[in-house]
Amino acid sequence: GKDSLSMRTTWNDGEDKAVTSPMTGVITAFAPVLDVRKTLTPELKNLADSVLVRIDLSKGQFRLGGSILAQVYKAIGSVTPDVDSFDDFKAFFALIQDWNNRGLIKAYHDIGDGGLLATVAEMMFASRLGVALQNQSTESLFAEEIGAVLQITAADWAQLEVEVAASSLKDAIAVVGRVNTTDQLVVNGLTLERVELQQAWAEVSHQIQRLRDNAETADQEFALIADKNHKGLIAQATYDLNEPVEAPFINTRRPNMAILREQGVNGHVEMAAAFDKVGFNTIDVHMSDLLAGRVSLRDFEGLVACGGFSYGDVMGAGGGWAKSVLFNAKLRDQFEQFFHRENTFSLGVCNGCQMMSQLAPLIPGAEHWGRFHRNMSEVFEARAVNVRVEKSVSVLLEDMQGSILPIAVAHGEGRLVATEQQIAALNAENQVILRYVDSLGNPTQHYPLNPNGSPEAITGQTSKDGRATVMMPHPERNFRALQHSWKPEDWAEDGAWLRMFRNARKFIG
Repeated sequence: GKDSLSMRTTWNDGEDKAVTSPMTGVITAFAPVLDVRKTLTPELKNLADSVLVRIDLSKGQFRLGGSILAQVYKAIGSVTPDVDSFDDFKAFFALIQDWNNRGLIKAYHDIGDGGLLATVAEMMFASRLGVALQNQSTESLFAEEIGAVLQITAADWAQLEVEVAASSLKDAIAVVGRVNTTDQLVVNGLTLERVELQQAWAEVSHQIQRLRDNAETADQEFALIADKNHKGLIAQATYDLNEPVEAPFINTRRPNMAILREQGVNGHVEMAAAFDKVGFNTIDVHMSDLLAGRVSLRDFEGLVACGGFSYGDVMGAGGGWAKSVLFNAKLRDQFEQFFHRENTFSLGVCNGCQMMSQLAPLIPGAEHWGRFHRNMSEVFEARAVNVRVEKSVSVLLEDMQGSILPIAVAHGEGRLVATEQQIAALNAENQVILRYVDSLGNPTQHYPLNPNGSPEAITGQTSKDGRATVMMPHPERNFRALQHSWKPEDWAEDGAWLRMFRNARKFIG
């Protein structure tokens, strides 16, 4: 809020004077999250019968001052939304926590930015489901009063109505619509197609993207809005996510695992956590440790080159990391000896994938590997995508072939560059481990389903004996179920990619 700040200041003539200056304060806050598994998202769920409940802390005032609607008509308005009762705000927060802990809220979206119409439309975009809103006034559709829209099953709402009637928020809570499968928004006699709404919603961003990035990939992303075959992320595992294949070995010993990093690498802690969970003794190994002789790869059975911004993520940073090995005789010999020991395995992820792909001359059976260059989109890509696990010789992906799984990507240079002969050889020797796929499970070049434009949608490769594996996506960011930005409801504890780390422990024995 605004206040007056009285302060002392010294002018150039040295005289001490008191001045008064207006001050606008921005209050921010944070708090611990007791259970991240209870995160709520705007994604509507396809339930047989559910309602949309609006919590409106203005209790029907619906003030339009400063709203997007006013701006569209080149107006400012007079009275703006506000929090009129902090007791109501506290009650609202407590109610959401209570209903969430009881598992009653199926989807949630705040309503303070754009109003009810924008809020409901965005929930439809996340799910491609339809909504029928009850008759609403213009003010109720566009007022940006603080509050939220919740999806609740009709059966649960029948019980909650009794609680609401006895609540201090009884005048703030009401059903405003129902969810259906039509992919349409129906309001006040109008039927609006989700496709047209989403295209209008995304048009400005699309035009900026066309100017700023690669116009071709920008158009490909925009086209997905109207693609009826596009279903978003899917998950089809061909194995039991919870099967502890490492169990027979877990209590015998803890093999040494080198979590290798260079200046700027930032994915090492997540990587260590994943390997630690399946029974490895994970050790932080900086390149300076190897250079100084404080650590030797002779003492390790596994090695992973981690992802994230080596050398400040300058272009070709992974190549620079690799050259620090290739152009140093001591390090080159040490890495080559490690790769040739048949009781070892190695993994390179993202920046580490770039690095290890350029160490191919030191790795047995990696002579056909391609390298990784700038994304076709010409920008850094950080998103969740689907990949299909291919039939390969990689020891890390044993029994996972055929699975279509969500996974995180975060890279600026993830596009595979290889000759037709190299790709043919990789395919023939079962050295391709992952491909980007669409929501039908087919390999795709369509951006952003293929976020970097890699040929044949290839995003990972392995050596001929399967002991050395490199991939652009980040499995360490999805080894727990709760790490997935989207997942099936029945994924409770173990994520899609823990099996890869379990396979590593099984291989070492």
